[in-house]
Parts: sequence; structure tokens; C-alpha cells
Amino acid sequence: MSKYTLDKKLSIVQGFNCDTISQKEYAKEVGVTRAQFQYWLKLYELHGEEGFRNPYTNYPASFKLDVLNYMVHSGASLMDTAALFKISSYTMVYDWQKKLEISGVEALEPRYKGRPYMKEKSNKQPKTAPARGSVEALEARIQQLEMENEYPKKVECLSSKQGKITKQDKAQVVYELRHKYPVKALVKLADIPRSTYYDLVKRMNRIDPDGDLKAEIKSIYEEHEGRYGYRRIRDELANRGQKVNHKKVQRIMKELGLKCLVRMKKYKSYKGTVGKIAPNHLDRQFTADAPNQKWVTDITEFKLFGEKLYLSPILDLFNGEIITYTIGLRPTYSLVSGMLENALEGLPEEHNLLMHSDQGWHYQMKQYRHALQERGIKQSMSRKGNCYDNSVMENFFGIMKSELLYYKDFESIEHFKQELEKYMEYYNTKRMKAKLKMSPVQYRTHFEQAA
Repeated sequence: MSKYTLDKKLSIVQGFNCDTISQKEYAKEVGVTRAQFQYWLKLYELHGEEGFRNPYTNYPASFKLDVLNYMVHSGASLMDTAALFKISSYTMVYDWQKKLEISGVEALEPRYKGRPYMKEKSNKQPKTAPARGSVEALEARIQQLEMENEYPKKVECLSSKQGKITKQDKAQVVYELRHKYPVKALVKLADIPRSTYYDLVKRMNRIDPDGDLKAEIKSIYEEHEGRYGYRRIRDELANRGQKVNHKKVQRIMKELGLKCLVRMKKYKSYKGTVGKIAPNHLDRQFTADAPNQKWVTDITEFKLFGEKLYLSPILDLFNGEIITYTIGLRPTYSLVSGMLENALEGLPEEHNLLMHSDQGWHYQMKQYRHALQERGIKQSMSRKGNCYDNSVMENFFGIMKSELLYYKDFESIEHFKQELEKYMEYYNTKRMKAKLKMSPVQYRTHFEQAA
């Protein structure tokens, strides 16, 4: 492209009207590339006519470093940076960046134009490989061995979180070692093309557009101690005013190495018919219109420090809230009777409550059935060997075990009980239920305020 005079550049820039024509169409009309026209426009917007009065092209190395440092730390684009510093061509900044990455600061020193003297030219000797067994050859071999030893160690440190080595990991290590070893040898050792390396380095210097979102996702994950998967984190982000697609949240969590915990199995308390079996009045109708309409209960087992612990909670199907619970070293009837007594203390006199359980021997006991009858509570039981009839309670046990028992380390049984109490409070008041989009207590509070 032929060079344009100052007057020509001014006439092109001043003749542009964004209300009548796009930049792309106007650049084509005046016979310049769109990028070139955009750069002239930036120069004119920042500096006016003075933006085109800079014939200086032989910039010192210190100036080039200042420009590159500004671009990296500010996150400005290559074109914006060049326009800010009134550089005659924005492509010069890209050339400086590549020279610095390949050969270091020395490559930024200005080279004076003109043909070299014949004497200087004749003194230059062609590069030859050092003789085998010479000091130079031994030093080169030592450097090669040091590079082959240092490179894999750094790559392993970077890839340890994700469990695999990515091209980004390789490029980052090459970038860190570029001043110590030749880039050509490093990319060969890393088994990535040089063009791929330079492209990845260019991306590394850009500001991550998802940086704030990643920090928010990591904060939510850590706040809930790894108990939230991508769907709950998506819902929590929505509660905080950020609507993000669940697939994007899942992708970012995978990049950050954040995984939700897995489920485990539960204790079985069925011992055959030892009392009276109640009908399955619940019939898998696991929803309720108000609190204290449908309660479910069951017993689960923990194994800690060579001993067994048994947990007996009651859950309200209206909002999934744990009404009360008892814990003991043996699955005795007192474990269930104590739980029931605590729960009935908070039950209003006027109610229409259904209490559902499996056919565990505790719930067949005469004392248990009479305690329900005295308070006008209708008893319901799952069908024999059908865990799905009480699946909400089993689901809670799976969540609680994966988020507490198999997640934390405990110093003693007493320490576990303390952590269990904290978890129950967390589960009721803070942990979001996916279908409610809030915690059980928050949902009940909203309901009571609306009523």
C-alpha cells in the first residue's frame, strides 16, 4: 500500500460519518484496510492532528519496554496501546512483543539502517557446530540435560490439579524458561509447534473475560466446602444477580478442578414383622402445601473409630427441613422415641400431620404407634423392601454422608457430633435446595410471611 500524507489521512478521518456508513464500508470506499482506518481514527480521537505528526520510527529499547509493560498490565489491546503512545504503525508493537518473547530485551535495541561495511561483513564467520569433545560441546550438552531435567518437573507441578498435561501447561513452562534456554529447543522438547506456542503466549497476556466469574464460582464452592455441584452454583449465581448457563458453570468448574462429592449407601433397619404394619398412605406423594403436613423419618448408620453411630432425624416434606434428630451408639427404641418426643414439642395442637417411615422394627412398636395416635398423627409405612417409597429421606442421608462423613476428617466421635450439629444448622438455614432456589428455613419464612 502506498504511503499516505498527513493531509490525506486527515481528510479520510474527517470525512467519516458513523451515522451514514459503517467503518468497514467506508474503509473499502476510500481504499484502505479496515484495521488501518480504525487505527487512524483512534490516533485522531486521542491526539487530534498531532497524532499524524510523528515521523519517528527508530524507538529506543526502554521506550519499547514501557509500551509492552503498559499493554500487559493494563490489558489494553495492541491497537489501543499503539495509538496511546502515538506510534506510527500499530503492527510495530506486535513485532516488539514477538522479539522480546523469542530473544529477550537485546532484540529490542534499534538497528540502524544501511548496508554494513565490507570489512564488518567479511569478519563474520558462519555458525558451525562445536567440535565433538570440545568444551563448547560439553557445555551445550550440559545445558540440554539441565533443560530436559527442569522442564518436566515444572510441567508436572502445573498439571497436578487437573491430572493431565495441556498445551497451555506446556506453553506456560516454555514461557517461564525462555530466558534460560533457547525457545526453539524448548518447544521441540515440549512437542508443540512454535506457532502454537506464540499463539498461547499471546492469549496468556490477555485479561481473562471470565476472571470475575471464576473467582465467584470458586468462592461459592469453598463457602459450601465442595458440597455444591454446577447446578446449585448456577442457582446461587442467579440469586446473586448473575444469570449464567449451567454448561458454562460446568466448564469453568472443570477448568478449575472443582468437583462435587459422591453419594454413599445407607443402613438397613428392617428385621421382619415384630409389630403392626401401617398402610402406605403417603404413596410417594412427596410434596406438601404447608409445614407440618407430611413428615418422613428413618435411621442411618455411621462407622467411626471402630464404633458405630446411629442417626434418627425427621424431615418435613414441605421444605426439606430437618425438624429434629437424635444420635446414639445403638439403634435402640429410645433413639426413635426421643426424636419423636422432641418433634412433638413443636407441633401445633391443630394439625393434619402424616408421619411416614419404612417398616423398621422401631416404627412397628406399640409405644411408637400409640404416641402418634395420642397426638392425632396418621401413620404411614413404605412397602416391604421398596426403598423408593421413602426416597426423600434416603436422599438426605446420601447428601449428608457425602458432604460431611466422607468429606471431613474427625478427631473423635465427640468431634463428629459437633460437626454434625453444625452441618444440620447449615443444611436447614444456608444450603440451597435446587427445587426451592433457597434454603429450607428461608422457604418456610417466605411462606409464613405470605400467609
